[in-house]
Amino acid sequence: MSGSAEAVFAPVVEVQDLVVHYGNQRVLDGVSLSVQQGEIMVIMGGSGSGKSTLLRYLLGLQRPDSGTIRMFGKDIAALNAGEWRALRRKMGVSFQGGALFSSMTVGDNVCLPLREHTHLDEQTIRIMSRMKLEVVNLAGFEHLMPAQLSGGMLKRAALARAIVMDPSVLFFDEPSAGLDPVVAAELDRLILRIRDALRVSIVVVTHELESAFAIADRITVLDRGRILMVGSVEEVKNSENQRVRNLLTRTSEEQPVDVEDYLCRLTRGVR
Repeated sequence: MSGSAEAVFAPVVEVQDLVVHYGNQRVLDGVSLSVQQGEIMVIMGGSGSGKSTLLRYLLGLQRPDSGTIRMFGKDIAALNAGEWRALRRKMGVSFQGGALFSSMTVGDNVCLPLREHTHLDEQTIRIMSRMKLEVVNLAGFEHLMPAQLSGGMLKRAALARAIVMDPSVLFFDEPSAGLDPVVAAELDRLILRIRDALRVSIVVVTHELESAFAIADRITVLDRGRILMVGSVEEVKNSENQRVRNLLTRTSEEQPVDVEDYLCRLTRGVR
C-alpha cells in the first residue's frame, strides 16, 4: 500500500448493486465498492468498461436505475437540493481536461468555489486560493489565463480549484491523460502528497496502468460494466483472471470475424 491510514473507519463512499442502462444496453451491472477514509481508490478498465459512467453517478450527475450510492453514510438519491449543496461542499472534482473557464485567470478560476459557496471576504479568498496554488507548485501564476498554461500546469490548476474548499473526498477523471511520462509522474506524487497533507479520500478513474500502480491503495477493475476484482496493487498485478491479465498486458479480446455471419447482419432486412 502507498500509505493509507491504518485505522479502519466507516466508508466515505459506498456503492451497492448499482445498475445503469443506456437504452437496452446495461452499462453498469450490479457494481458494488467502497472507499475508506484517507484511501486512494483507483477505478481502472479499458475503453467501454463503464468507469467514466460510474464516475458520473458517483458525482450525482445522474440517477441509477437501481442500487444505492452513499456518501458519508447518506443515500445521495434521497437528498433534497439543500442537502446536496451541503454535500457537494465536501467534494472536489478534477476533470480530465481541467475544465477551467477560459475567460478567467487561473487565480479567479481557483477563487470561484469560495465566491460561490462561502461568505468570506475577497482578501481571505485570494489568500486561500494562493495557498492552494502553492500546494500544486503554481505560486505566482494566478494572473495567467488558462490558454497560457502547459498541459501539466492546467491539470495542477484544476487540482488547486478542486481542493480550495478542503474537501473530504476528491475525484479525478483521467489525471494523467495526455501528459508525458515525467509530468505524469510528478502529478502522481502530487496526488499522494495532497492525500497525506489533507487526509482526503481520493477516487481516481484512469486507464493509465503506471499511474494507477503508483498511487493506488486499492484498485477496482471494471470490465463490461462488471467488477472483475478489487484488491491491492500487488493483488491486481498477480491476478490469474484472464481479463485482468489482458488489461495489464494490453491484449485484445477481439474474436475472429465470421464472414458469412457478418454479411448476413449487413444484409438483414435489405430488399
